[in-house]
Amino acid sequence: MDWLNYHHLLYFWLVAREGSLARAGAELRLSQSAISGQIRALENSLGEKLFVKRGRRLVLSETGRVVYHYADEIFTLGKELQDTLKDRPMGRPLRVTIGVADVVPKLIARELIEPALKLPGPVRLICRENKPDRLLAELALHELDVIITDDPASPQVKVKAFNHLLGECDIVFLASPDLVPGYRDRFPSSLNDAPVLLPSENTSLRRALDQWFEENDIRPQVVGEFEDSALMNVFGQKGMGLFPTASIIAEEVKRQQRVDVVGRVRDVKQRFYAVTVERKLVHPAAAAICREAGKILSRGAEP
Repeated sequence: MDWLNYHHLLYFWLVAREGSLARAGAELRLSQSAISGQIRALENSLGEKLFVKRGRRLVLSETGRVVYHYADEIFTLGKELQDTLKDRPMGRPLRVTIGVADVVPKLIARELIEPALKLPGPVRLICRENKPDRLLAELALHELDVIITDDPASPQVKVKAFNHLLGECDIVFLASPDLVPGYRDRFPSSLNDAPVLLPSENTSLRRALDQWFEENDIRPQVVGEFEDSALMNVFGQKGMGLFPTASIIAEEVKRQQRVDVVGRVRDVKQRFYAVTVERKLVHPAAAAICREAGKILSRGAEP
């Protein structure tokens, strides 16, 4: 079995944390050449370069960023162990870094993440919103603990990732009060030629809605397409058109935007996934999200 030399790892971690051999050497009371030799030994044992030169500076390589992430966890836990044995209060919150795909409505992201904040003990939440492919790249580098998205990671993506289905909910069409009477009675056939606002074409919800329109021979008048669901809601509030939202947040959107329900589309489901690098969920916050998500998403279901 190959054993990791933790002395070498410590030297690497301090150089990466301090940003230079000189500052790490001052803390360790070792010469720069001695530390450099230890880091080379670590690189040889791992078979990867951990630093690359950029001018006079040393910067972490892609592998170096991954190793630093683990080293940071290892030595932080080591300090926590020392504090525990000395009967000191730890006071260190559980850190969870969650990537939220930019197509996921903010209200739904909040609902799904909330169970992670109810774990025993303090939790430090870090949320990053971005395009799904960019979040997957961060996940591969262990910069994220979990991604929340409305589309599973494709097998074609060159990232080892596992999709955990959180659940699904119906879609509800909403509109400003002056538009509702003209479309509620004959819904969903009333959507034919109706002015509608839709998510952009790169979203799973848009693809599902387009398929449903086609299957039911409905040809709405698309007057706006939006990447940001919150912005779509604002334009819907102003009477620009009817717009879809997930049933779980329909009541909150009604209150916030002062709109009303036109009708529910039971044949179109919006699904949500947690994506991790582990097949079995390890991080307590990710496990809490997956454990509670089904109950949360079912709240919008009709009795």
